[in-house]
Amino acid sequence: MKKIYLVFSLIITITVNSQEIALLKYSGGGDWYANPTSLPNLIKFCNQNIKTIIKPKNAVVEPSSPDLFSYPFVHMTGHGNVVFNDSDVMNLRNYMTSGGFLHIDDNYGMDQYIQKEIRKIFPNNNLVEIPANHAIFQKPYSFPAGIPKIHEHEGKRPQAFGIFIEGRLVLLYTFETDLGDGWEDTDVHNDPLVVREKALKMGANIINYIFNN
Repeated sequence: MKKIYLVFSLIITITVNSQEIALLKYSGGGDWYANPTSLPNLIKFCNQNIKTIIKPKNAVVEPSSPDLFSYPFVHMTGHGNVVFNDSDVMNLRNYMTSGGFLHIDDNYGMDQYIQKEIRKIFPNNNLVEIPANHAIFQKPYSFPAGIPKIHEHEGKRPQAFGIFIEGRLVLLYTFETDLGDGWEDTDVHNDPLVVREKALKMGANIINYIFNN
């Protein structure tokens, strides 16, 4: 009995230690590589504050790659054009419908392009605004008003949209908030500590939701 327990414990440890998240490298000319310090800082914050065990450096993955399925969370950002080809569309759809999660954070200027690409992936599912009482805004940090405002662009309110498959949130699109900028190193945007902490806490909520739902 003792030997069985030790083997079981080892399997669990390997699984927990293998957590890794990735940045999506897409085509179309947009700067997919924007905010290079964002994910490493988010990983560090989550590991220190919500007890995740995520590898300290994020991976980079292309939308049509079979490696996509290795990551429970894939982040996408940028300012410009985005184009998904047929292979990208099929792989991304299969990834999300089989348990993967894509977070798209508009870094300002992406919206007009990404909306049509999302429709290519999910032609029968509309983006819907996620209500403030959704679990993703509740824990471990409370955001009673929903997605927080991090950077000002056009004076619009911050919004979080989602694609739900059988009740599960599989795609999160954050607009007019710019969470990724708030995750960057302090000297990149010179954001006050309170703003950076707000962005990182919301990021931690996203990670928590993915790993616990």
